[in-house]
Amino acid sequence: MKIAIASGKGGTGKTLVSTNLAHLLAEAHARVCLVDCDVEAPNCHLFFPGQPLQGAPVSVASPHIDKAACMRCGKCARACRYGALAQTREGILIFPELCHSCGACARACPTGALTYADRPVGVLESGANGPLNFVFGKMNVGEAMATPLIKAARTGAQALACDIEIIDCPPGSSCPVIAAARGADFVYLVTEPTPFGLHDLQIAVAVVRALGIPCAIVLNRCGDNDALISDYARAQNIAVEAKIPYDRRIAAGYSGGALLARDLPEFTACFAPLLARALGNPL
Repeated sequence: MKIAIASGKGGTGKTLVSTNLAHLLAEAHARVCLVDCDVEAPNCHLFFPGQPLQGAPVSVASPHIDKAACMRCGKCARACRYGALAQTREGILIFPELCHSCGACARACPTGALTYADRPVGVLESGANGPLNFVFGKMNVGEAMATPLIKAARTGAQALACDIEIIDCPPGSSCPVIAAARGADFVYLVTEPTPFGLHDLQIAVAVVRALGIPCAIVLNRCGDNDALISDYARAQNIAVEAKIPYDRRIAAGYSGGALLARDLPEFTACFAPLLARALGNPL
C-alpha cells in the first residue's frame, strides 16, 4: 500500500499529516516506511529524533568533453533539448545542472569526444524507529532538479519492502510532485479553507486525475469557513476524509517538533479515517 500526501502549495500541513499517519501505523504494528520526497527541505525525520542515520551519495550521469577530440561541430548542442550544452567560438559549454542524462548529446557526437561521468547531486539518508522506517533525499545546494533525488528516495523505500509506504510529496504540481506520487495507490490532498488553498487544490486535483490515482481531501486549519472547500469537493465528487481544527495548541506543538498523535492525543481522532484506509479498512 502506497499512500502519497500532497498539496498544491507549501504550508498546508502536508508533513503534519504524513508524520502522524506514519506514527499511528507504526503503533498499529504495521511495518511502515515514511518517504520524505521534499528533497529541497526534508524535515519528516526531525519528528523522530535520536535515531542514527545512514547516508549514501546520489549521483547522476553528467556530460564531459575531451577537448582534444572535439571538432566543435555543435551537433551535441543541437541534439540537447534541455539547453545543457551551448556552442560558442571557444568550444562547447556545458551546464550540468540542466542535464537530464538522456544521452542524446553523446549519440550525436561524430568523434566520441563526449562521454558521461558521475556527478553528485545529493545524499540519500535512512533510519528506523522500531517498525517505522524513514528514507529521505537531501539535495545539494545549487542543484536545479529535484527529480533524481526523489527517484532515489522512492527506490530506497521500495528496497525495504515495508507493508505500507507514506510518501510526503514536495509542494506544488510540477515534475517533482509527479515523480513522488507516481505509482501510489491513493493520494491525500492537504489543503486549507482559504481562496489560495482552493485555487491550488484545484490544480493538484487535475494533476492527480491525470495520473489516474484516486484521491481524497484532508482539510487542515478548519473552522467556520469550511464550506469553501466542502462545496468544491462535493461538486467534484471528492470526499473530505479528515478535518484538523484550527487550534493554537497544534501550531505551537508542531513548531516544537511535537507529533499530535504522540504528544497531543486529544487530536488523534482526526487521523482515524486515514489510518483505517492505510490498514485496508476505510471508514
